[in-house]
Amino acid sequence: MIESPDQFPRAFAAAFGSQDAQGIADMLAPDAGMLTLTGRWADGADQAKLLLCDEFAGPLARARLVTGRAGLTPLGPGAAILHQRYVVTGATDAHGAEMPRIGAILTATLAATPEGWRALSLCLAPLSA
Repeated sequence: MIESPDQFPRAFAAAFGSQDAQGIADMLAPDAGMLTLTGRWADGADQAKLLLCDEFAGPLARARLVTGRAGLTPLGPGAAILHQRYVVTGATDAHGAEMPRIGAILTATLAATPEGWRALSLCLAPLSA
């Protein structure tokens, strides 16, 4: 359980690095929307898990996130906006060749729930050079 919003970025990177699709889905509210690193959209935590399982079996099988700068904006008690920069390593192309490192940003609307802090909406997008 994520007990504070500042724990979210490292917990997300750890789950991503171990290809733990269920762990990431558990970080989402049940009806959360998620945009994956490969540009796929999920409606809800269950669909996010399925998409992530597919991506972790393919181009992100060896991918890791290296944590960079973060910004956390409180929206009041029990809500915050997170902006977390990552460097993505180990992603592969369609031929299985390792791709160069890329920058990415996670933007999430977080809320305190009885199950801990969860994302109501999460977008993990590549950054252009």
